[in-house]
Amino acid sequence: MLDSGRVSSPIDPLLAAYDAEAFRAQGHRLVDTIADYLGATMRGAGPVLPDVPPERTMASYDEPFPAKPSGEELVALVSRVLAQSNHLHHPRYMGHQVSAPLPMAALCDMVAAIANNGMAVYEMGPAATAMESAVVVWMAERLGLDPTKAGGILTSGGSVGNLTALLAMRQAKAGHDVWEEGAQAKLGVLVSEQAHYSVARAVRVMGWGADGIIPVPTDARFRMRADALGDALAKARARGIKVIGVISSSCGTSLGAFDPLEAIADFCEGHQLWLHVDGAHGAAAVLTAKYAELLHGCGRADSVVWDAHKMMCMPALVTAVIYRDGGHADQAFAQQAAYLFSKNVHDTGQRTLECTKRMMSLKVYATLRALGTDALGAYVERMFDMGKRLARLITERSRLELAVEPDCNIVCFRARPEGLAAPELDALQARIRRQLLDSGEFYIVQTKLPKGLFLRVTLVNPLTGDADLIQLLDRIEEHASSIASRGVGSS
Repeated sequence: MLDSGRVSSPIDPLLAAYDAEAFRAQGHRLVDTIADYLGATMRGAGPVLPDVPPERTMASYDEPFPAKPSGEELVALVSRVLAQSNHLHHPRYMGHQVSAPLPMAALCDMVAAIANNGMAVYEMGPAATAMESAVVVWMAERLGLDPTKAGGILTSGGSVGNLTALLAMRQAKAGHDVWEEGAQAKLGVLVSEQAHYSVARAVRVMGWGADGIIPVPTDARFRMRADALGDALAKARARGIKVIGVISSSCGTSLGAFDPLEAIADFCEGHQLWLHVDGAHGAAAVLTAKYAELLHGCGRADSVVWDAHKMMCMPALVTAVIYRDGGHADQAFAQQAAYLFSKNVHDTGQRTLECTKRMMSLKVYATLRALGTDALGAYVERMFDMGKRLARLITERSRLELAVEPDCNIVCFRARPEGLAAPELDALQARIRRQLLDSGEFYIVQTKLPKGLFLRVTLVNPLTGDADLIQLLDRIEEHASSIASRGVGSS
């Protein structure tokens, strides 16, 4: 006799968990809890991150899982998780390049999780596939690409996005079918010294080794020197490396520097090289009239990566990989799986590493429909403007040093008391940052530059205001003075 799923059985607790009315009640309680958390966090209540030693946090989750239902309320667990997490909606979160996501977009992630439509083939994700196509076309057009010829996919993060684009580049420019025939030559790409580490990782994943990464020097503002590309190309060829592309940054991760795309595109066209633009953070500049010039020349790129979870207020992860020639999207993973792939042009499984891919297009599509494109453009402009204002505030203080005039909302600077040698300066920045984190008042990060260690701020929260910037600089100067007066080396 077939089990209807409704008779008494050992899995009754699991079946009960599918009850729609129970979900409704649980969902209301959970949303109320999250809304209360958001309200307090966005008002700046409490610390930016919990002041809890790692050992204590780890220990709080190491209890054995029960064999039977424990009766633990989801709301109680979520409350604990939120309390022990970094609070990205706090106006003084200025750390990594991860957005304070729109609550509406987070709700879309819940819908995506409930629908759970994998997207390798159209029939498993029809609505998601249609929305993804619309989002990719819109992004391509904003980047200056011909939307009737461009194409691409959404994937899980900039690292996967860069690897995917480089695989398409390899298939298009290696001179043979690498997917079927394997490597037949030493291949390489010209890469800025400021490129994101995921580029070097992708090159090594493809089996090119360290020789596959040919560094190109940067100028005083950490932008790739287009005039140095020819020399780098000649040296690589002299070592027997077949260079097939140039990887540019829009913008670099450490300092937010935008490479000169127009000049780089000229070089690539003259030498028949693939141009890839890592626009994970900075591609959103095209949403503004004021800062779109930073991406001038992007329409000539063969591929572009754009993270919506950085400067489009989306929950992580959602990254677009966009090709000037949409046909290249099918070359990155040029394989067949007879049980899965058909000749349906809407199947996306052959264009990305994922097979069961999350319905990540929903949150982007819904946000664009509900809020409009101007709202996101205004947000990007405001954050970039704020980066400029922070730089000006830094230069007005004699005890602070700006690393470089920022192009966008990434700002690097350091405390610079008189009389400290380079090693002491580095130690001072690290101790200042540690004290800020220990207090929970601000969350910022740090980066190593040729001149030494610098504090690094990324302004991504639309609730951050000038008062927060001023207080940050005040605290940094206070910590610097206190540490220097006791001696940087003292505890």
